[in-house]
Amino acid sequence: MVHSKILQTENSRTLLTVSEKLEKEPRKATQFLASALATLSALCLGMCLVWTSPALPMLENPQSPVKISKSEGAWIGSLLTLGACLGAIPTGPIANWVGRKRTLQFLALPLFASWMIIAYGDCVAALYVARFIAGVACGGVSVAAPMYIAELAHTSIRGTLGTFFQVLITVGVLLEYLLGGTITSFQYLALASAAFPLLFLTTFSFMPETPVYLYTKGRIDDARKALQFFRGRHYSVDEELMKIAEDIKEATANKTSLGDLLRSRVTLNGLVISMALMAFQQLSGINAVLFYAANIFAETGSSMAPDTCAILVGVVQVVATMLSTLLIDKAGRKILLFLSSLVMCISLVSLGIYFHVKATQDLAFLSSLPLVSLGLFIVMFSVGLGPIPWIMLGEIFTPKTKGVASSISAAFNWVLAFTVTNQYQNMNDTLGVGPTFVLFGAICGVGAIFVSLLVPETKGKDVEQVQGVLMGNRILNCSCRSKSTEV
Repeated sequence: MVHSKILQTENSRTLLTVSEKLEKEPRKATQFLASALATLSALCLGMCLVWTSPALPMLENPQSPVKISKSEGAWIGSLLTLGACLGAIPTGPIANWVGRKRTLQFLALPLFASWMIIAYGDCVAALYVARFIAGVACGGVSVAAPMYIAELAHTSIRGTLGTFFQVLITVGVLLEYLLGGTITSFQYLALASAAFPLLFLTTFSFMPETPVYLYTKGRIDDARKALQFFRGRHYSVDEELMKIAEDIKEATANKTSLGDLLRSRVTLNGLVISMALMAFQQLSGINAVLFYAANIFAETGSSMAPDTCAILVGVVQVVATMLSTLLIDKAGRKILLFLSSLVMCISLVSLGIYFHVKATQDLAFLSSLPLVSLGLFIVMFSVGLGPIPWIMLGEIFTPKTKGVASSISAAFNWVLAFTVTNQYQNMNDTLGVGPTFVLFGAICGVGAIFVSLLVPETKGKDVEQVQGVLMGNRILNCSCRSKSTEV
């Protein structure tokens, strides 16, 4: 076994390549462990997202020590997404300042504090404050956790590790549904949920900082040690350290601004596609479904307990999200986005019609339809419109514009999530359950048309090829008068 200790120079590239062939493959177990522990923060995020599903019925109960109205319940649900929008914006710069690991550790503290406020608060205002604080932390986690994973992962398994974030969110959703189905007090539910930020903080503290961050701060020896930890002590990390140095140099030389995005026709086209996909993702009503799953099933009159229905939906989401990893790289992005939007449209329209007809007719023989429709809706969301907009965000922009474009798209996503969750109850009260779901379904139908006409297939294409496709998009280009070329 050869242990190469070659200096990081341009002339050593060939020799380094030969040396690596004599080394073992990089160890994967440590990378999987670090990614799993980092994404325990995503599990906490998922629990926060759907806490309202089991908790709102408890709070609306006349026996509840904190009584809330339906409009107050809507604010309790939606303030998390508003806080997340604000929390996501500064997290990138903070992570660059104090580190990815330390940022994630700091975010565990407001997550824990929010559960304590819920458990011991005695008024609606305390619930508002707690949900907003939790939202700020969730927004930060959605930025820092993927950043940590991307910077520790070897290229051979980066795609697989990248799915951990979404998978752990769905596990958190299912876990909160399970807790809500067995705990009858919202205070005890909050106390049980509070254990998981502490679990994350304790276990993740044993993981090192990312090699990229350490190298950026000039701590080259620490970067080597961290990379050796993730790759295994029998693996040569010299060439990978050289690549990190080159990437850091390029990123430093190619910083961009919002003005650069707007002056580039190609990048502006990509931004339109990215923001549109984020819009269809959130306006499909997915967060309304997850936040109010128990209430939705209670309104169906199904013989199955609402909490049981919500748990089954959570199981379906976890399984579908795990399977999506295989489908995304085999079938392609565009076809999955199209099928996802189309089937979600059919599912939601069917559900809406069911609710509308049920108001005047007995549909007991179709009592399983809501569970089937929402299950199919969540499956198709999980394999298409859920993960793919985030994946394509990293594929349609150049390294120079990716940072600014990602911040804009992520903030836009959380704003829409806030709008939908905040207004769902108002829409329900004004339009009715049936028309509300039909409206969400119609938006999914528009999304299917948009995908078929305007979204490029990025599977198997490098950045330059994707940029060429965006340059040739006549429908989008007709609205772009700029004569600028790619930034």
